[in-house]
Amino acid sequence: MARVLNQTTYNSLLDSLYKLPFRNRVQSLQKRFPELSVDTIKCVVAQECQKRMKGSHGRLTTSETVETMYKKFKNSILMNEEPGILLRLSDEVGLTPALLARSIIERHYQRDDKSKPAKLLVSTLMKNTALIDDRDLAFETYLCLLEDDEYGPIAEATKQSRGYEYEIYLRMELENCKVTFLHEDHLRMKGYDKTPDIKLEIPVAIDGQVINWIESKALFGDEEVHRGYLKDQLYSYWNRFGPGLVIYWFGYVEDLEKIHQNRIILIRDTLPKNMVLMDQHL
Repeated sequence: MARVLNQTTYNSLLDSLYKLPFRNRVQSLQKRFPELSVDTIKCVVAQECQKRMKGSHGRLTTSETVETMYKKFKNSILMNEEPGILLRLSDEVGLTPALLARSIIERHYQRDDKSKPAKLLVSTLMKNTALIDDRDLAFETYLCLLEDDEYGPIAEATKQSRGYEYEIYLRMELENCKVTFLHEDHLRMKGYDKTPDIKLEIPVAIDGQVINWIESKALFGDEEVHRGYLKDQLYSYWNRFGPGLVIYWFGYVEDLEKIHQNRIILIRDTLPKNMVLMDQHL
């Protein structure tokens, strides 16, 4: 299944994504793009959702809007509506389920002066909905967390676990290829503050290019994502260690390497099998 997308396919995927209802979009996109990896589609959907929320969250969570949503929720409870009230409200207003539930919790625990409750309290309640003092709100929040693949403690734990899983997988692959390396924990013990996931003790060559370090990203690499990592991480690694490799395990848009033509950072969706080890030529 394809994970490396040309710009035309990627644009087509985004166009289709924006026309679909807020939830359950992956299944529809699978039917429209059967040649694409399911993991790639899931990752693109998640990342676009996060971009959309960054742009619209403030507008969708004004005090007036939250008050309206809270009254709708309380009225639905009084009317004995079917469970899933907040999920349906999420579809209606365009907030992800977890973000909407968080806003409702903040309103429910609003102080007498109408200020928001402490962030620590809200975060604790989101992580353990059994602590919410309203039974209906507790259950509705729990449903929202189960349904939200992008936000909330369940989604965050899943992302962290997936990232660590691919880091471990990369280490195992390098060991199988007899490549010697230091991983992030080793480098931090040596005093490095900015560390790639892998620093090769002996460089390897990939497609004729010497590589000194490898960064593992369990996500899809589009231009915005890649530029962000270049600024925050990858250029620092290049400055300290020289040319390197970033692996976007769920695919990427072709031609991203053109962004940094003067700094060699290869981009792949898996660890290349054609690595040339230095001792092969000794």
